[in-house]
Amino acid sequence: MSPETDTAEIEALVRVFFEAFTSGPELPTRMARLRSILLPEAVVIRTCGLDPVVSTVEGFIAPREALLSGGTLVDFKEWSLSGRVDRFGDIAHWFGAYAKSGRQDGAAFTGQGMKSLQFIRTPDGWRISAAAWDDERDGLAILELPGVG
Repeated sequence: MSPETDTAEIEALVRVFFEAFTSGPELPTRMARLRSILLPEAVVIRTCGLDPVVSTVEGFIAPREALLSGGTLVDFKEWSLSGRVDRFGDIAHWFGAYAKSGRQDGAAFTGQGMKSLQFIRTPDGWRISAAAWDDERDGLAILELPGVG
């Protein structure tokens, strides 16, 4: 494949990843799509200024699916603000800024942070092998980064 085709496929997977985290109709379909783009052995890590939480694919998806369908988190969505793809052969990395908004228990909120998604090329196409993120908080803000901000 050409580098442009690889980058386009990876960017499409990034969109699927973020679109999965949307409350409302079609949640089961979005979660199924998310599962399909992650390697079954993928590792997902949340930092956010706390002790890192390392999850399996199901350990990551199941609680989020329950939260997004439970009725206490509504009008929720996440989206990419900007990012870049670096690729060499059959490995790639997307690093970028993202934002989120919603209403939790009736209170509106917003936030943003940075996500790192690692990809490998499989016989079925590119798949996410790892994901990690950190969110803005007191003392940590997204700065303009080359190719990101």
